[in-house]
Amino acid sequence: MKEYRCLFSVERMACVLGVTRSGYYAWLTRPQSKRSKENMQLKVEIRALYAKSKKRSGSPKIADALKKSGKNISRKRVARLMQEDGLRSCIRKKYRVTTNSRHTFPVAPNLLDRNFSVDRPNQVVVTDITYLRVNKCWMYLVVFIDLFSRMVVSWELSETLSHQFVVEAFHRALWKRKTPRGLMVHSDRGVQYACDAFRDALAKTGSIQSMSRKGNCWDNAVAESFFHLLKSELGETFNNKEIAYQELFQYIEIDYNRHRTHSTLGYYSPVDFEMLKKCA
Repeated sequence: MKEYRCLFSVERMACVLGVTRSGYYAWLTRPQSKRSKENMQLKVEIRALYAKSKKRSGSPKIADALKKSGKNISRKRVARLMQEDGLRSCIRKKYRVTTNSRHTFPVAPNLLDRNFSVDRPNQVVVTDITYLRVNKCWMYLVVFIDLFSRMVVSWELSETLSHQFVVEAFHRALWKRKTPRGLMVHSDRGVQYACDAFRDALAKTGSIQSMSRKGNCWDNAVAESFFHLLKSELGETFNNKEIAYQELFQYIEIDYNRHRTHSTLGYYSPVDFEMLKKCA
């Protein structure tokens, strides 16, 4: 009623809503409850966390962040307060699969077999390629993700689907992580992973190859999920190549690896999770 006083009289609104004028005025002068004050303060903190995540976090992640800061609050309460403020995660609900497996190269067995839980780093990485629109042309992004922490340990952007950029990104992943021999590398059956050059790179570094079953994107769900997040949160079109590199670097190296929390990691970011386990 207070909100619409400039449009309707109190008497008319009270009649329509079935309340008394005296009751309305009593409510108007009543001191704000403790719960109401708490909700107002929580909304300020929720808005700040929501803005910090660039509108990507939903109620589970925001509730967890509040709990870690010492707040005793349920997810349902956070969801209700976010709904009142019209706040919701900007993540879309679907993605597309883009794999070319029409080739005559050998196909590796599915050694990973959807075992996405790994107890130490540098044991298993998953990799995949996706398409991005850059200045009315297609460019291709490859990533290598460590299953232990979901960290993107290496990535590369290419104007062609030649296998070279995949091999380069693989060697960079090994160099950055000082990965020992015996690393399992899981991918789909795309020609870039089945070709002689990539299989030779694996053999020379003592790595083991694993591939998804034919037409089964869920066998490489972690990599697919990352691309789904990237396109939902960052987008999939860029004005030019330089901007694409800059925005991908910011998203992958800063936002995703260092700040984006994961429910599978106890709502820690990949970098924080690795530091936590290292210190444990």
